[in-house]
Amino acid sequence: MEDSLNDKKTILLVEDNPDDEELTRLALTRSNIANEIIVAHDGAEALDFLLATGIHAARNIRMMPSVMLLDLKLPKVGGIEVLQRIRADERTRLLPVVVLTSSKEEQDIVTSYRFGANSYIRKPVNFEQFIDAVRQLGLYWLLINESPWQSIEFK
Repeated sequence: MEDSLNDKKTILLVEDNPDDEELTRLALTRSNIANEIIVAHDGAEALDFLLATGIHAARNIRMMPSVMLLDLKLPKVGGIEVLQRIRADERTRLLPVVVLTSSKEEQDIVTSYRFGANSYIRKPVNFEQFIDAVRQLGLYWLLINESPWQSIEFK
């Protein structure tokens, strides 16, 4: 089988805040999670990557990340719209999505799940709690969870 992001258990991090991106990378490193991290800095970039459009038009659509960590408050296209659009597309519908956000809005939780989030995690303010949350995310989504990508036909 062709080498792919699926084989490498890649993480797509959709985060516009450079500090939060760096904290997430540091938390993954401190948790001994050495998987490749692809970063999209806004919702439009995330959609271009996942749907192989725009600057990512030449990307092999079969190469999907194992999990997407999605912030909600994003420029260009918000996190909820990203979620709606990937759930509406057959090629990305099964992508595991963990909403990882600082939003304290109860409506964001409900809306995220309504549009297909697999998990919703509020970013802890305390760095040690954040490291622990990211470690648990990595252990579950990259080591324990079975990905659907090896079993589906792409059109």
